[in-house]
Amino acid sequence: MAAATAHPFERRVADQQISKTDVNNLIMDYLITEGYPSAAEKFASEANIQPKADFTFIQERVQIRDSIYRGDLQAAIELINELNPELLDLDKRLHFSLLRLQLVELIRQSFTNPDPSLVGKAIEFAQKNLAPYAPLDTQFKVDLERAMALLIVPKESWSQAASSESSGSTSRIQNEFGALAELVDPSLRRKVAKDVNEAILQSQDQRREANIRYLVRARSWAEQLARENKIDLPDNLSIGLDGAQSAKNSQHGHSGDTEMSGNGAEDSGMGDDDELTRYTNVAS
Repeated sequence: MAAATAHPFERRVADQQISKTDVNNLIMDYLITEGYPSAAEKFASEANIQPKADFTFIQERVQIRDSIYRGDLQAAIELINELNPELLDLDKRLHFSLLRLQLVELIRQSFTNPDPSLVGKAIEFAQKNLAPYAPLDTQFKVDLERAMALLIVPKESWSQAASSESSGSTSRIQNEFGALAELVDPSLRRKVAKDVNEAILQSQDQRREANIRYLVRARSWAEQLARENKIDLPDNLSIGLDGAQSAKNSQHGHSGDTEMSGNGAEDSGMGDDDELTRYTNVAS
């Protein structure tokens, strides 16, 4: 009865035969690209497929990610240089974002650690490592100034931020830091880790994102184009990702794997049409 009343488009979708091999490859691509080595290895064994990647390289990206998540930017930069000594020299913006986050972590330590010399070390770090970037780009100068402004935030605000991080609440950080909140919010670590992961993949001649992300954008683009051309579609076409945010925030059952990057579709420097044409063969 339900099939008889379904929209013709929905019936056509239901009639499509999806290859299990294609689905398995899509899942494997996601696990490898996003950095779930344990899950990828287990899935490869269960699905009886041969992954087209060296798990060692995945683990190297995960180690870099974990260092950034811990706030140990020096270790992350050293690992990146070991993996690809030219990457940060060629990508100034990525290097600056790592150094700025390192400065934020140093300032954070100066307020949460009784050692009075840490403030001076943070300022010295900024002068030596970040100040040379300021003349290169106006945005570098603005971003550096905003990071340095954290030095005048009251110590009590840093204490509140620390308790907010442990409880998973970000509203208090917003209240305490105002326009500077994004610099101390844990999401900045995730964003930098995501940018690093994508840059490493690109340097290894791999796609910056998992195939499924491009497919989701291709699907949304196709629906928008169809509606603009008055093609008969159901009023509501769910992508089926309504629980994506809650799933993102839940613990992954991946044998010790932790999340490699955020699930957002941040701008990667290319237009959506360029990305779709390049990776999904959808005509733009």
